Amino acid sequence: MAIAGALDIERTATGLVPRRLPAWTRPQVTDPYMRLMVPRPAGVRLVLRTDADTLELDVFVTRFRNAHYPLFPVAFDAVVGGAQVISRPVRGGDLCVVRAGQVVETAPGEAEAIRFGGLGTGWKDVEVWLPQAAIVELRELRADGAVAPGRVPERKWVHYGSSISHCAEAGGPTSTWPARVARRAGLDLTSLAFAGNCHLDPFVARTIRDLPADVITLKVAVNVQNLDTLKVRTFGPALHGFLDTVRDGHPQTPVLVVSPILCPTAEDRAGPTVQDGTGRYVATGEGSSGLTLVRMRELIEEVVAVRAERDPRLLYLDGRSLFGPDDADDLYDGLHPNADGYRRIGERFHARVFGPSGLLPMSGADVRAP
Repeated sequence: MAIAGALDIERTATGLVPRRLPAWTRPQVTDPYMRLMVPRPAGVRLVLRTDADTLELDVFVTRFRNAHYPLFPVAFDAVVGGAQVISRPVRGGDLCVVRAGQVVETAPGEAEAIRFGGLGTGWKDVEVWLPQAAIVELRELRADGAVAPGRVPERKWVHYGSSISHCAEAGGPTSTWPARVARRAGLDLTSLAFAGNCHLDPFVARTIRDLPADVITLKVAVNVQNLDTLKVRTFGPALHGFLDTVRDGHPQTPVLVVSPILCPTAEDRAGPTVQDGTGRYVATGEGSSGLTLVRMRELIEEVVAVRAERDPRLLYLDGRSLFGPDDADDLYDGLHPNADGYRRIGERFHARVFGPSGLLPMSGADVRAP
C-alpha cells in the first residue's frame, strides 16, 4: 500500500498521521491554526491493488465544527477501479468546536473501524481517500485477500490554495473540487490547500519548488484579505518572491495563478473579515492594507503580466470565472461555497484549465466524478 498526497508521516504511539508539508517545515509553522491544517489530509489517499472483497481500516479521527454551524459530513471514500465511489461516514473520534481559528471545546471520542465491503473478487485498483477536513490517525488495515501497493497517475499536479480549495463543506474527500478535477484529468494531486492559511508563506514556496510537478496552480489572495496580513506595498513583492522560489525548481513547468472567487462583502472593502453574530463573514474595512478583492485581482494580474513577458508558461485566471455574481446564493456564510458551489467550481476549472479548450489542456482518463 502507498500513501499519496502526504509529504510527511508523523508516528504516534498508536499509529500514523499523514501530514501535507514536509517534516523540515514543522519549526516554521508557528501559527496555531496552520498547525491544525497541515495534518488535515485533503487530497491524501491510500493507493493499493487487492483481490479482497472487504477492506477495514482502524482509525482515530479528530473532527472540527465551526461554532456557528452544524458539523459538515466527514467521510472516507473508496474509489474502486477508478470510477465506483463508496463513501463511509465517520461517527467516532474527538469532536472539536472552533471559534475564530481557536479550538474552544472538545468532546472526546473513540477509535472506529471504517469498512468497505462488496468490492468484488479479482484484482482491482482501490484508492481510499481520507477526510479532507479532519485529522486522521491510521492504525491498522485489514483485508480478506492480498494487498499490494497501487499506482498513481504519472502526471503530477500541485495545487496551493485556501479554504476554498480545502473544501471542508464538500461532503466527502472525492467531492472537493481539486479531487474532482484530478480524477477527471487523470492527474496525481498534491493538495497544499490550507483553510485560512494561504498567505504566500516561504516554506510552502520551497515545498512546491522541491516537489515533482507537471503542472502547478496557485489560487491566492483571499486569506491575505481575510486577515489583513499584507499591504499594497508588500503583496505584489510577496507574490513575486513566491513565484521566484517556485521557478527555481520548475523553470519550465506550466504555472497558473488564480485570483479569488467572488466574495461580495470583500469586493470593495478591505479586511479583516470576521464572522458576525449569525456566523456570516463580513469584511470590516478596519485594516490599513487597502487590499480589497478588486484591488488584489488587479495586482495579481499585473504581477503575472510583467513576468509573462519573459515566462510564457506563467498564466492567469480570474477566479470569478469559476464562481461569480450569478453564484452568490451558494455562499452559505458569505465567504465559502456550499457543496453545489464546489461542484460547479470543479466543472468550470476543468473546462477552463485542463479541458480540450482550456489554458493547459490535459488528455486523461476523463473519469466523471460523482
